Amino acid sequence: MSSKTTTILRRINHLLHSHHRTPHLSPNPNPNPNFRRHPQFPQFSPFSTATRRNPNPNKKIDIGARARQLQTRRLWTYALTFSGIAGFVVLVLNNFQDQLVFYVTPSDAMEKYRLNPSRNKFRLGGLVLEGSVNQAASSAEMEFVVTDLVTDILVRYQGSLPDLFREGHSVVVEGFVKPFTDELKTPAGSEKSKEVTAKARSGDCYFSASEVLAKHDEKYMPQEVAAAIEKNKKKLDEEAAEAAEAKKAAVA
Repeated sequence: MSSKTTTILRRINHLLHSHHRTPHLSPNPNPNPNFRRHPQFPQFSPFSTATRRNPNPNKKIDIGARARQLQTRRLWTYALTFSGIAGFVVLVLNNFQDQLVFYVTPSDAMEKYRLNPSRNKFRLGGLVLEGSVNQAASSAEMEFVVTDLVTDILVRYQGSLPDLFREGHSVVVEGFVKPFTDELKTPAGSEKSKEVTAKARSGDCYFSASEVLAKHDEKYMPQEVAAAIEKNKKKLDEEAAEAAEAKKAAVA
């Protein structure tokens, strides 16, 4: 074999061995020459997940304390919600109660007004006292007395009275109880009218009506007012009977 052939075989053998050889690894895996490791952790890379671990792996979470905290928050939420709802309901009920207008007799109206003067709006029911209807002095208002046979109250109303308005019949007036003034206490009209309205003017209050409703019979009167008047009527009849018996006994 010639020297030329031997040289060619050596080169082929060299190429075959160099193709299967593993590449040499550089001691620095980062080819960037400006890369610097952390001074306290030179063995870790900035991109290593080792620096992201919990710094205190032995610390335990208190599940009981966490549950108590959540329960406290939940209780406060319930309490605040309930307080808000309760306050809203109270405001609505107070406003609704202010708008309520009750059917009352003159006796009930005067008693309620004395207990709470701020609640002075009523629907007053009763009988128109005979001989009490009169035109107010130096005023366009009409005056008449509403009675439940026990208490008389003077009513003043500016406007035209209903066609079915009659003395001695039932009536319902809506308005406000107000304190008397010196001018209103001064009676006007005939002597008979002054005498009829004297009891009503002797009180401390009168009724300023904004609406007058009247029918030709007592069926229009509210049930509670009619029952109160009937009760007062029986009471007056009993008192009259007792007075008559006492008079007879005194004579005998």
